[in-house]
Amino acid sequence: MTDTNEKEITKSSKAKTSVKEEETWGEFFKTIFYAFLIAISFRTFVLQPFSIPSESMLKNLMVGDFLLVSKSTYGFTKHSLPFSLPLIPGRLFGSDVDRGDVVVFRLPRDPDIYYIKRIIGVAGDKIQTIKGELYLNGQKLPREKLDDYERVNEYGFEEKFERYKETMPNGKTYITFDKGYTPNMADDSDVFLVPEGHYFAMGDNRDNSMDSRWPKNVGVGYVPSDNIIGKAKWITLSFDNNSALWEFWKWFPEERLERFFSKIN
Repeated sequence: MTDTNEKEITKSSKAKTSVKEEETWGEFFKTIFYAFLIAISFRTFVLQPFSIPSESMLKNLMVGDFLLVSKSTYGFTKHSLPFSLPLIPGRLFGSDVDRGDVVVFRLPRDPDIYYIKRIIGVAGDKIQTIKGELYLNGQKLPREKLDDYERVNEYGFEEKFERYKETMPNGKTYITFDKGYTPNMADDSDVFLVPEGHYFAMGDNRDNSMDSRWPKNVGVGYVPSDNIIGKAKWITLSFDNNSALWEFWKWFPEERLERFFSKIN
């Protein structure tokens, strides 16, 4: 009788251990699933991280900057969702984009590509560049000449950019870069009339930005409202991509350290 009881107890203990292991693994996978769901929801509806791959917004945004973009500022469209799932008709909880805002949007000709630019014009606005200066509804935007920005580029050549503080009618100010006047369609444009439900976007580095000054088959064209993903709010980190991976002491030079956790103007 004793042997039988011991065997039954042993079997019972093994069964309990097996059930406990199954419960442990079940809880583990459930936790992982919930964490994944929370992360996706946060990225979709609250903040989404991006990095800067080009110099079209120099020096407000630099290659190697890592950003957080507010997804809730302007509301949500299908393009707010992963893979642009068609689950949201129009824009939900929408609000207008202000002139001067820096926004992330899906490229009209290829929604899989994200662009970041500054909104210059809203529906009904007339936009034109004359001799490299920006006109909004027939009025030249005030701009103040600042000290030139000089640097040694990644190829070892010295570069100089003219810097200007430009001011929107709503009082929004920001810094633009210019390499001087060139008689072309970027510095001397036609008059653009922004259609309803669209925006006109430009890069702050005016001579190095494919933006709304170019038609959408080669550039950006007008940006549909539904393509706006969110407002670029903060730089979290800024990494010097010209440094080799092993040159860790060069990753964050002085001009990059001051960008950490800074607000985007």
